[in-house]
Amino acid sequence: MSDPSRVVGERAARQLANTTKTPPYWRGTTPRFLVQLLPWVPVEAGVYRVNQALDEGFAVRCTPDLGDVLPQAFNDYDAQPREYVLSSVTTTVSVHTRVSDLYRSPLDQVKEQLGLTIEKLKEKQEDELVNNAHYGLLPSVDPDLRLKPRKGPPTPDDLDALIAAVWKTPSFFLAHPSAIAAFGRECTRRGVPPPTVASLGGHFLTWRGIPIVPCDKLRLDGNRSNILLVRTGKENRGVIGLFQPGLPGEVSPSLSVRLMGIVATGAASYLLALYCSTAILTHDAVGVLEGVVVDHYHEYT
Repeated sequence: MSDPSRVVGERAARQLANTTKTPPYWRGTTPRFLVQLLPWVPVEAGVYRVNQALDEGFAVRCTPDLGDVLPQAFNDYDAQPREYVLSSVTTTVSVHTRVSDLYRSPLDQVKEQLGLTIEKLKEKQEDELVNNAHYGLLPSVDPDLRLKPRKGPPTPDDLDALIAAVWKTPSFFLAHPSAIAAFGRECTRRGVPPPTVASLGGHFLTWRGIPIVPCDKLRLDGNRSNILLVRTGKENRGVIGLFQPGLPGEVSPSLSVRLMGIVATGAASYLLALYCSTAILTHDAVGVLEGVVVDHYHEYT
């Protein structure tokens, strides 16, 4: 029988073995469905003006009598239309050239550092699309389209009320996953399980045929959250995303990566900038169900 002390062990053998490595995965990455669902419109010089026609000054008659003086229509415009200016999500990354030179295999250090930073920029972009005080969907909802749940949890009746408010071809609901789960429990309680639809590589619950899209950027405030209903597209006078094409160092639409230089210590610095905004073309394109309770459960006997 061989002497165990004279046999190469696993720990020693691993010194000669190649380890299969993965890229660094960031657990904060989400599908960013909102970014995928918005139609994106290019702008010039980073500004998008939304002109509005006023309601006043329009007159019409149905089947006037012969000889009647016909009314004269007049369509006036808002003299102070809203302008959306692209905001920037910006940061810098530095990688020492010694590190990028010597430790570039099997994974390129600069590429991985930039890739992780871009992921975090895109997550921040979606957060701004929802919550930015100047152009975010949630702060921009018209006061008349801010609804409250009837009892606390989001019920089918509540979502029906939201559909009645944003009734002109709504595109999708947007809700925190916990709010979607709370709505699912209310549907189960009533015996009306919502159907699902496959889209964007996932499966979404629907209500009245409208997808309920998960987004963790609709934050939880204790045990409460908000549910948005959004109409999208220029042709529908809905919500659109705005971006600036043709940026220097552009790696994807409205995202640029530029080398700022190498400092005396040998570190190479990169500037990353992502420019974006949303525009709500008419006031009734977004509604919100505010303060729904997400932690209510039913007891079944």
